[in-house]
Amino acid sequence: MLELIGWAGSLLVIVSLMQARVLRFRVLNLAGALLATGYNATIGVWPFAAMNAVISVIDVYWLWRLARERHDDQVYAVVEVAPDDAYLRHILRVHGDDIAQFQPGFALDGPGAGGDGPGAGAGRAPGTGTGTGTGADAGVAPDAAVPVTGSAGAAVGLPAVGLPAVGLPAVGGRASFLVVRGDETVGVVVVRGVGDGVGRVELDWVTPRFRDFTPGEFVYRRSGVFAAHGFRSLVVDPGPRSTEYLERVGFQARGGVWERQVDVAA
Repeated sequence: MLELIGWAGSLLVIVSLMQARVLRFRVLNLAGALLATGYNATIGVWPFAAMNAVISVIDVYWLWRLARERHDDQVYAVVEVAPDDAYLRHILRVHGDDIAQFQPGFALDGPGAGGDGPGAGAGRAPGTGTGTGTGADAGVAPDAAVPVTGSAGAAVGLPAVGLPAVGLPAVGGRASFLVVRGDETVGVVVVRGVGDGVGRVELDWVTPRFRDFTPGEFVYRRSGVFAAHGFRSLVVDPGPRSTEYLERVGFQARGGVWERQVDVAA
């Protein structure tokens, strides 16, 4: 029985190192380290018992920190970029295969290209995803929102920067937002105007590392950024695994789609 505990601890540590999601890595690594600590202490191998005990403490610290920061708007920032922004296009290309798993019909150059309304550019940044996020690694959290701007976008940051209200967005016009943690992009949200002040969420995608979290919430939390583009409400066609997330960020099921009213821009 004791040997089984030792092998189980070793197996959990090995499996933890294979995880792309940092939260899952920390949980599995903690479980393995605790078992290894108990096993090595029982058989009197104190150097390994001490090492695994320290690893357990480190894992507990980062699990606490990740949980504390997951809804912290001092850790995450929202940066608005133009829909044809080169960096945005790069992110979508690099993660194209992952995005396609959530919305097979996704295409980089999709409907809305060429829209001339607010948020529109060359329109080459449609999006997709389920809005399910995941944890960051144990990196150092930023002290403040990163003041970055896109080729035609303002740094939204958190709290959101007051943007001048405009008229209704042109049909096909897009507004694109990056969610960043420090200098790392962790999510992308793209909304396209479909008429009458309605914006359809084409993309609410999160990088695999952050998929145990919901960084897209920081865009919706300050929905005045949408009102600044003339959007009065947002709609989204939910994926099979996204309904819980949509409820958390304020969407409600109505007539086969999920809708969220937009706060009036300050």
